[in-house]
Amino acid sequence: MTSWGAIARRIRVPLGFVFALLFLWLANPTAQSILVGVGLILAGLFIRALASGHLQKNEQLATGGPYAYTRNPLYLGSLVLAVGFAVAARSWWIAGGIVLMFFAIYLPVIRSEEAFLRDRFPQFDEYARDVPILLPHPRAFGKPSGAFSWDLYWKHREYNAALGAAAMIAALVVRMIIRR
Repeated sequence: MTSWGAIARRIRVPLGFVFALLFLWLANPTAQSILVGVGLILAGLFIRALASGHLQKNEQLATGGPYAYTRNPLYLGSLVLAVGFAVAARSWWIAGGIVLMFFAIYLPVIRSEEAFLRDRFPQFDEYARDVPILLPHPRAFGKPSGAFSWDLYWKHREYNAALGAAAMIAALVVRMIIRR
């Protein structure tokens, strides 16, 4: 029997596209909400980019850079991005949808991925004891950061997150103009 974590892993991207359509339909942006939201969106993109440049998927356990502060900086960056889009859209329905997707899709995916890492890397349990699952703990700051790699950033195609965010921001601006 397939676990919900495995199913969630497979449906999260297609579900994201469906959510994007609902997002545009429910959005009620203003210039101010878009500007505030863009600040958070840029912060989320930065966190994701930094994480991507430290990650060697399935080759070694990432513990440097943002992985020294949180075990899931890519998901943290995605969460910050989502909050930015909720602010930009000015919709409680969107905010509720983001919370629902986070708990129904992303938490099971995180658990599933951590089970994989625990099996693959014997040092994962020790790492997990020292580093929080999502939100960085203040005591973590000041840890060594490790070297960022642009090659890894490009290999993981993290630029797609920036391109998608730019397209959604442009769509929000168009939505704002149309609603006037």
